[in-house]
Amino acid sequence: MSLMERRLIRETSFGLTSKLWQISWLYVLLLCALASVGYVALYSAAGGSSEPYAARHMLRFAFGLTLMLCIALVDIRFIARLSWPAYAGGVILLLLVMKMGHVGKGAQRWIDIGGMLWQPSELMKLVLVLALASWFHKASWERMGNPLFLIPPAVAVLVPVGLILKEPNLGTAVITAVVGFVVFLGAGVRWWKVALLVALVALVAPIAYDHLHDYQRARITTFLNPESDPLGAGYNIIQSRIALGSGGMWGKGFLQGTQGHLNFLPEKQTDFIFTMLAEEFGLVGGLALLGLLCLIILGGMFIGLRCRHQYGRLVALGISTNFFMYVFVNVAMVMGAIPVGGVPLPLVSHGGSAMIMVMIGFGLLMSVHVHRDVEFSDGRDEI
Repeated sequence: MSLMERRLIRETSFGLTSKLWQISWLYVLLLCALASVGYVALYSAAGGSSEPYAARHMLRFAFGLTLMLCIALVDIRFIARLSWPAYAGGVILLLLVMKMGHVGKGAQRWIDIGGMLWQPSELMKLVLVLALASWFHKASWERMGNPLFLIPPAVAVLVPVGLILKEPNLGTAVITAVVGFVVFLGAGVRWWKVALLVALVALVAPIAYDHLHDYQRARITTFLNPESDPLGAGYNIIQSRIALGSGGMWGKGFLQGTQGHLNFLPEKQTDFIFTMLAEEFGLVGGLALLGLLCLIILGGMFIGLRCRHQYGRLVALGISTNFFMYVFVNVAMVMGAIPVGGVPLPLVSHGGSAMIMVMIGFGLLMSVHVHRDVEFSDGRDEI
């Protein structure tokens, strides 16, 4: 019997039952709690009805949870081998969006698959993490210090960022870039190299601003001075601030939010779901939700710290950073701290494709946890 055959037999003995016990069910419980908060918020957004948002939200979460658990059982080494093919598939989908994507609200970001609109840019963030983790897996300090070694992963980040900017989707492009550079840092790339790149981005920012679409420049102008167009571009953020302030310490009560239920608050079931919750449950409710989100983020980081192999650590770091960026951009946006970018609050906002992609990410994270002690035989060559 060959060495490979004996190895496969040994790995197969690590059966599904053992893997199910290895899943962090406490982490799964946190995700269920967050989805339940989303159900309550969407029930309120519909005026006290489970239709059309809340019931679909929970059905999608149930499907996403099942998908997450299935991915968690897949050997992380098998996922590692698929990292670059998955990345190539993601780039192909982005190119297809440019050629035959669905156009909505002035942007061409979606593609129809199975009768449902999907954003390949959401999938791209996940497969980018896998590809970068595969590249940096067990890379020595000498190779990390070689600029030539860093060119392929840098290009791997810039290609999807450029394609996403063409859709146009500035918010997702920025998140994709941040996730990529965080993985760079986690892999051991020296800070000064990342700082040099950030400085370069700052230098070209004025040129990039001149090439933004009109609505993107309007968002930046509105962010700096919302009152300059209170009934137009500044309306959303002004109403969001009013709703946040009117909630006070304890809120107006469930189903009692005036800004949301009198339809002053725009997109209350998607982008501004946090504002509606804060109006009804106040500062205390908002902080409680942020606390739950922080537990999920820190839990993902802890899973990475417990992993024995570099590939899993980098995947956990990238997935956790992606989730953090969702939360940061959405909450900062509704507070007026950054320009409005159309980023949902994960597992709380209404939306199917975004939730499924988030749950796929958590499935990858859980696979890292389940297979945290496995061994990669010879580094990147195995991948």
